Parts: sequence; C-alpha cells; structure tokens
Amino acid sequence: MALARVYTRALIGIHAPEIRVEVDLARGMPGFTMVGMPATTVKEARDRVKTALMNAGFEYPPATRITVNLAPADIPKTGARYDLAIAVGILAASGQIPDAILEQAEFYGELALTGELRAVNGLIPALLACRNKKRQAFVPIANQQEAGLVREQKSWLAADLVSVYEHLHDHQPLRESKPINWTKEPSNDDGDLADVVGQEQAKRALLLSAAGKHHLLFVGPPGTGKTMLAQRLNGILPDLTEQEAMEIAAVKSVSFDYHHAEALTRRELRNPHHTCTAAALVGGGTGNSVRPGEISLANNGLLFLDEVPEFSRHVLDCLREPLGSGEITISRAGYNVKFPANFQLVCALNPSPCGQFDGSLANCRSTPDQILKYLSKLSGPLLDRIDIQVMVPRESESMSLKGAAKHKTQPMTSLQAKSLVEKARHRQLMRQGCLNSELKPKVLKQICFLSEQSEAFLAKAAEKMKLSHRAYHRTLRLARTIADLADSKKIEQQHLAEALNYRALDRLIEQVQSL
Repeated sequence: MALARVYTRALIGIHAPEIRVEVDLARGMPGFTMVGMPATTVKEARDRVKTALMNAGFEYPPATRITVNLAPADIPKTGARYDLAIAVGILAASGQIPDAILEQAEFYGELALTGELRAVNGLIPALLACRNKKRQAFVPIANQQEAGLVREQKSWLAADLVSVYEHLHDHQPLRESKPINWTKEPSNDDGDLADVVGQEQAKRALLLSAAGKHHLLFVGPPGTGKTMLAQRLNGILPDLTEQEAMEIAAVKSVSFDYHHAEALTRRELRNPHHTCTAAALVGGGTGNSVRPGEISLANNGLLFLDEVPEFSRHVLDCLREPLGSGEITISRAGYNVKFPANFQLVCALNPSPCGQFDGSLANCRSTPDQILKYLSKLSGPLLDRIDIQVMVPRESESMSLKGAAKHKTQPMTSLQAKSLVEKARHRQLMRQGCLNSELKPKVLKQICFLSEQSEAFLAKAAEKMKLSHRAYHRTLRLARTIADLADSKKIEQQHLAEALNYRALDRLIEQVQSL
C-alpha cells in the first residue's frame, strides 16, 4: 500500500491529544516532506527515521517522495516522541509490516540512529488517554515504570525498531508491562509528629490544616521548629486516591522529575529556595517547551515556603490565582497550557528581619519601621487565602518535657493524627462531597449554619478585627473543620473562638504598630 495511518499523541501540559500520522509514498523526485505544524525537533525526525531504518536493516523506499502529515494541523507538535510512529507508518506504507493492527494501537518513542528506542517524557497522560480509547500501546522499554502505573492498559515494551517489527509479524512477541503496586505503604521520610517537643498549639494547627486542607502560616523566631513542623504535615495526610496519584504521576512524567517508580506517585513537600523566579514557581518556558513549576509539582501535596518574606513580592502574588482555582494557566503566543496546582501552602517567617522580636524591642535589632516593611511583603490578598496563622514561640526543651510530665500525656504520633484526619475528612465528604476549604460561597451558609448568638459573636469579632469578606468565609470554613474534629454536628461559639484565634500575624502587626 502507498498510504498508512498510525496513531500517537502530542503533549500539551498534561493533556495528550490524539495525533494521526499519515504517511504517503508517491512516485516522483525523492524527498521527505513533513506537514502539520511540526517544530524543529519534529522536522529533524526525517533524518533520524531514515538513518534508523537503514541501520536496522529495513528497506528505505527508493526513488519515492514521502509525505508525512501530522493531523490535526492546529495542534503544536514538539519533541522526538513521534519518531516510532513515523517509522512504523513508512514500513506499513511500503508493505514491510501488516497494517491490520495499526487502528488498535498507538506508538511512542524516540529513535536512535541505530534503531534503538529512547524514553520520552509525558508518557502517563498519553497512556491514560490511550486507555480511554481502548487501544494497546507500544512504548520504549526505558519507560516501563510509567507504563506499569496505568492500570488496565496493555503496553508493549520495545527495545528497538526491529523488536516492534518482529512483534507485528507475530514472530517474537514483546514483553508486556507489569502493573506496579503504587498503593503499598510508602516509607515515611518526614519524621514523626511525636518527635516535636512542646509547641502544642502549632501541632494542633497542623491537625486542623490536614483535616480541612487549610493553608498554614508559622510565625516564630529561628530555631523554634517551624521547618520541622512543616515536614510532619506530610505524614498525617490521608493516603492518595488513584485519581490523585495519577495526577501526581502525570506532572512528574511531563517534567521527568523522578528517579524510580515509587517517586512517581509520592505526595511531596516541595521546598523552593527564596531566590526562585516566578517561572520556576508557577511554570514556564520558551516557545512550545513549557514545563510545570513548583506549584504543579506540589499538586495534591505540599508547597513549603520558608522565610517567605525573602521571596519577591511579585513571585508571591503569582500564587493568588492557583490558590483559588487549583490550576495555573501559562499563556504563550497562539496557545495556552494548563497545569494542575491543587497544592496545600505552608509558609514560615520570622517576626522581624533579625528574627528576635517578641513583642518588645529589648532584644531586637530592628526598628518598628523595618519590621513593618519586612512583614508588608506579604500582601493582604495573599494573607486572606491563608486560613491558619499560628505563633511558634521559643521554649526550652526542659519546660516542654516538664509540661508533658505534669499532664501525664504521651505526645500524639503521626499515625494517631492521621487517623483523626481521615475521620474528619470522611465526615466532610459524606456531608458535602468536598473538603471544608473547598466549600463554595453559595453553600457556605447552609453547611456552616450558625445560631443567632454565634452569628452575632462572629460578626462583632470580624468588625473588631477588620476581617475582609474572604477572611470571614475562611474563618467559617476553619470553624467547620474544628467542629468536625470534635465530632460536632453544629458550629459552636467555642469553635468560632478557636478559629479567630489563629490570626497570629494580625496580632503581631498590631503589636509593632503600637510601639
């Protein structure tokens, strides 16, 4: 036959639209033409494919004009992921392989000049889309980790072009990818909550943050355990669902940000340095090479910003959109790329530039104006999106140990905290189908119903504390989480009082302004 059609997939963000590789062989002046909006890296495939076919021992059609169309033409194509599909199309069009299976298969892989197949990025989104089409996939053996994560998808692992040829001729079947059990108990490298001595209010804030997926801000001098507390939050979050795990794996597959299969589906705490740029944080790139940033790599996980005032204010304000929508849109000329960014934000900051302000200037080397300028780097709209602000004061280890011995209580472990979090989240999902932090304003009054006395109490407190409408609603959501942890069907006044108490930064600014 002189015409063949092979299926593969492009990569736009974490979406994998179907691409039909149409190969036509015609008599005429020998040449190789590629159409369909290919980037430079795709156009170079004609040299790679031709050399790979010849070095692998196949017959390259002589005295033939080869036309390759990548349809639809309005989808930008980048990278070398189309090499295998193009090569299979040429072999099918020239009659060297049967074309009966091509309608039920998709091909991915970069060709070396020897005919070997190299790994491609972004394979998991492609395999998920391939599974929906109920097709089998031919993938490089170097991508076997990603192929094993997509359940109920038949993927054949190929080392080179010759092995694909042998499989299509039923001579030597390829090895099918084996499913990887990503649900097995992950190793806890983040430490145990019981390791934190003292800081009971901060540990309570961790529990609330995990139970309702509330964003969290720690305020305290250096060495009080803010980073240690943030690391423990990962260990008390519930286990991932399959959908959440595949979203994490899809982003990491696009960015090649993993070293082994277990890392593909692991919820991570991303900790970017304060010198990172806006593009590094939210994602970016030039031309068609757009890559996810830290907020997308923290999807369904945690983003920890230590020393948050040291970040550029422009960089911090870039977080406002994804904190509200759970995704980030990166616009480039001619197209937009969307990445998921449903992360939980954890911030830490010192109370002053020198870190020693404790309500008085006795031990502080900073002036009130310097402190206010330092704290003002966090804009009001960003602070309104952080539900919990908690102080992490300096306390001696001996005092903490004496306090624990006095009350004869054993510190809560991460396993115990995780059990409480799972129960609280189960109540939320059964009641409203989402977590408390994700409640929409139109159903907020219904879910977070208050008695007249409680509503008057909250209104008076909001007026006194000058809370914005967004902060008012977030206080309601946090109070609902406090009630869920207490297994209370109604939001009581004590739950509102505790929620209002988590405004540590507001109180700190008031202290500085009064000096």
